Amino acid sequence: MNLETLDIALFVTYVVALIGVAWWVSREKQGHEKDTNDYFLAGSSLPWWAIGASLIAANISAEQIIGMSGSGYKIGLAIASYEWMAALTLIIVGKYFLPIFLKHKIYTMPQFLEQRYDHRVRMVMAVFWLGVYVFVNLTAVLWLGALAINTIAGVDMLYSMVFLAAFSLAYSLYGGLKAVAMTDIIQVVLLVAGGLFLSYTTLNLISDGNGVIQGFIDLSDKLPEKFDMILASDSPFYQDLPGISVLIGGMWIMNLSYWGFNQYIIQRTLAAKSVTEAQKGIVFAAFLKLLMPLIVVLPGIAAVLLVPGLDKADQAYPSLMVLMPVGLKGVIFAALVAAIVSSLASMTNSVSTIFTMDIYKGSRPDKSQAHYVKVGRTVSFVALIIAMITAQPLLGKFDQAFQYIQEFTGFFTPGIVALFMLGMFWKKTTANGGLLAALGSFLLSLVFFLFWPELPFIDRVGLVFLLCVGVAVVVSLIENKGTHKNAIELNDVSFSTTSGFNVMSLAVIALLVTFYTVWW
Repeated sequence: MNLETLDIALFVTYVVALIGVAWWVSREKQGHEKDTNDYFLAGSSLPWWAIGASLIAANISAEQIIGMSGSGYKIGLAIASYEWMAALTLIIVGKYFLPIFLKHKIYTMPQFLEQRYDHRVRMVMAVFWLGVYVFVNLTAVLWLGALAINTIAGVDMLYSMVFLAAFSLAYSLYGGLKAVAMTDIIQVVLLVAGGLFLSYTTLNLISDGNGVIQGFIDLSDKLPEKFDMILASDSPFYQDLPGISVLIGGMWIMNLSYWGFNQYIIQRTLAAKSVTEAQKGIVFAAFLKLLMPLIVVLPGIAAVLLVPGLDKADQAYPSLMVLMPVGLKGVIFAALVAAIVSSLASMTNSVSTIFTMDIYKGSRPDKSQAHYVKVGRTVSFVALIIAMITAQPLLGKFDQAFQYIQEFTGFFTPGIVALFMLGMFWKKTTANGGLLAALGSFLLSLVFFLFWPELPFIDRVGLVFLLCVGVAVVVSLIENKGTHKNAIELNDVSFSTTSGFNVMSLAVIALLVTFYTVWW
């Protein structure tokens, strides 16, 4: 399929406008040179609306739009649990985690680990996160994004990846996190509008022009098996989403790791003006997460009727765009690219932050602020080059990339969550205990993967988390050092939240209860 002239014009307008806005918000006052706080944390000045929009823009990328739509095509609405449970997770992160991080003036997650444990833990986790961001996250976004562009516009995969990488660098390399976060507002508006347009059009097509409500009714009637939120044990997809475990089991560990301790996500909240401002942004993002299944999962389910018999489930979203009218196709295409490049920019900024502040600065502490910013920009460029080279070998053969990413990261997330949770809320946790829990996560996950393959990976994540906690507790008690010298003093941290935050949080919970009641 080729885009029409109007579609191309709309897309080019979006590209030029985004780069222009990014450079405009990145300009500095005369005589002021960007320092590390400006570049990596936006000068600690982000307002709540920028934080909330940026959280979603960083999160919703090709792996969600393409990958989760593919899972909607193959599995159904049950995959939306990743989105809806994330909304509740965000509330928890905002109330209990952010006050601790902001109290300690954290730049990076490895920095926090050094403050709580020791330098060894910081370095091990810094290297680990760099590897995951470059070889899993960046590669996935680049590959799935290129797949979408290839399907929609017929552009070669390599050229598509080069374009996505160059575009993300064009608006983020100079301005850093501030440019990324402020332009994410545009990205999210475009993402939501484009996604809603696509959902509206697909449902209207299903109802033969009788409106979206009738289209949804027809879709539910024709594909009732796609609207089960909690899968039975005899479902062919039970291994991916094992029933009630998505509510009370390992998915909590996946979400806590991603939203609470993931650098490229949490970094925008660390850049907030205040704790209150960060919490406002968090609850705003939670409401947006409730909306995401309508934008990414529903089109995938609709594709079962509109474009049946696809070779790969991940082709669902791009294939639907072929059916869109001229003009609307350009808007949706721009929305898709917006989601991809915003995530790329967020990831590369976080890679550069961790490398520069956690690894490079430690070995060269006497360099200027301008030097560290230059290093950060160089790292962003190099990370994208590596990701482009490795994308096809790592992801080219997978049918459902979203599920692959979840299962791969599930080898490590139990240990990460154990490391942070015990570090924040149990004063006796030692550095050796935390480090063994983090390292043991992969080994324990591998053992279960090899010798208990029928265990669903979400259940495996939950079980390994409990074992990692047990390892950390046992080792810490054996060392018998009492309260760790770097233990977090929770008495110094205020967990109180505003009435507005509380009301909005209750509204999120009420909506979640409604959703799961209706589609149980």
